[in-house]
Amino acid sequence: MRYLCFLFLALFATGAFAQSLLIEAESFQDKGGWVVDPQFVEQMGSPYLLAHGLGEPVQNAVATVNFKEGGKYHVWVRTKNWVPGNWTPPGRFQLKVASQLLATEFGKEPMWGWEYGGEATVQKGNNKLELVDLTGFDGRCDAIYFSRQQQAPPSELAELAGWRLKVTQKPAKPEKTLKFDYVVVGGGIAGCASAIAAAEQGLRVALIHDRPVLGGNASSEIRVHTLGIYGHFERILRMLDTKHYPNGSPEAYAEDQKRHRNIARYDNIEVFLNWRAYDADAVNNKVQSVDASNTHTGERIRFSAPYFADCTGDGWIGFWAGAEFMYGREAAGKFKENWDEFGELWSPEVEDNAVMGSSVLWRSYSDTHVHEFPDVPWTKDVVGDYAANQGEWQWEYSNTDLHQIDDAEAIRDHMLKAIYGSFANHKKKPKTERDRLEWVSYLVGKRESRRLIGDHIFTFNDAKNRTPFADSVVMETREVDVHFQENLVDPSKPDFLSKAMFYKTGKYYIPYRSLYSKNIDNLFMAGRCFSTSHVGLGGPRVMKTTGQMGAAVGFAASLCFKYRIKPRELYEKRLDEYMSLIQQQKIGYN
Repeated sequence: MRYLCFLFLALFATGAFAQSLLIEAESFQDKGGWVVDPQFVEQMGSPYLLAHGLGEPVQNAVATVNFKEGGKYHVWVRTKNWVPGNWTPPGRFQLKVASQLLATEFGKEPMWGWEYGGEATVQKGNNKLELVDLTGFDGRCDAIYFSRQQQAPPSELAELAGWRLKVTQKPAKPEKTLKFDYVVVGGGIAGCASAIAAAEQGLRVALIHDRPVLGGNASSEIRVHTLGIYGHFERILRMLDTKHYPNGSPEAYAEDQKRHRNIARYDNIEVFLNWRAYDADAVNNKVQSVDASNTHTGERIRFSAPYFADCTGDGWIGFWAGAEFMYGREAAGKFKENWDEFGELWSPEVEDNAVMGSSVLWRSYSDTHVHEFPDVPWTKDVVGDYAANQGEWQWEYSNTDLHQIDDAEAIRDHMLKAIYGSFANHKKKPKTERDRLEWVSYLVGKRESRRLIGDHIFTFNDAKNRTPFADSVVMETREVDVHFQENLVDPSKPDFLSKAMFYKTGKYYIPYRSLYSKNIDNLFMAGRCFSTSHVGLGGPRVMKTTGQMGAAVGFAASLCFKYRIKPRELYEKRLDEYMSLIQQQKIGYN
């Protein structure tokens, strides 16, 4: 395996005018205690640096920037106050320019935009920039702009994107194209399993992932243990899964290492860590290429292949390519051919945008030292008097007014307020002085968003009736498990905790026809964006099951490549050969 991962490289490009300079914060050579957050690029325009210090200011991020001309420059910083209201913004930071600490405290405007920092004097040549965190409470910096002219850059997202290209003098399209047999986007358990399965059959595979570690929700960055059964693919999934430790456990680090070691065994898997896909080009219902950019350097690559797998969770490749998809709860009776006379269990009479929510896990510990925690009045509107010192899967947020993709940053930030406020309330209790907040994820662990539509839509009744399909490639015994916010049944409960509804059933099956797009001819999907109804997703959304999906489509891609056929044609013309290949994987495993 070859990691194409350009870390700690700076991208400092002069603009169209010699007297201006744009610095993308994520390209700082030394990020100090700041972390790169690429989760919300589609909503706010770029990866950014986040001062995620759990209430303790993080170490400065440092960059060396070359100015072609010395003198005075006007300074703008693109940032956001993530908790607007009648209190001092919690995510404040300052900028140090060539040893001058600008007086402005950034992070005060309620929306992403440019905040003016005054003037700074620089020398011709190299100058040091530093981001100085003041609070440890998730200050965020997207970019810094220096200009001789006192005119702010554009704030509107569409205009900003074009302005960025002009100022940095970047081409509108990637200048480099890499060709593969199979491109997998998303390095969670499903994506990793898909890459392995295809590579074992001889395909040259690109595995594109926007984080520094593989595993998705199972990674050390989110720390959800893997659930489900292995189905036909125990050998592959044991390379990727986790022990059944408590969610949020630091044991996840060891599982990261195992996962990376096993992927590295395959010379024909090329892993692109810290690369985020941002577009897919489709012509005549066929994906031609996927474009991705490095979340640290901004470098861009175009990936072309005859077959693609969308393992992004949010169904981004399908969305950009024009694939049909669903979001929210379907009305009872929508899929009458698959449901009994009463409709699908737990379905509303009228369809809506309710989905299972996203979790942010966290944990604390006690030792022999006294630990203080800052006052956080800006959390009271969310937590009230609720107190806690740990957060498991029940720490989940969904709201029909917020979209799990379009409003993901607001959802994540709501959970951060819930965590900080609950822990602050816990610290006010007796005998908690030795408790310290140890770890809080800053990544949202999503359960549900877009679901791409295949030739078969898997529903609750497929699980309930244990429908045997001729193309059953995934199996599961886990109960159907659908979450909802606890305050919907008990208004006294906080809105960031969830409950689960369970329906126990025997072993059920998912057909191959739910794992490729109905209308995009060369697109597979595996993971929670597979073809399913809202309630149907409740059982097989866990990671060993989605890993089965990934392996199944990886093997499918190998046969499609061998015969130069579409995923649908594999079902129509080569199903016996495909099912034989799938069933061979279970030999030697129970």
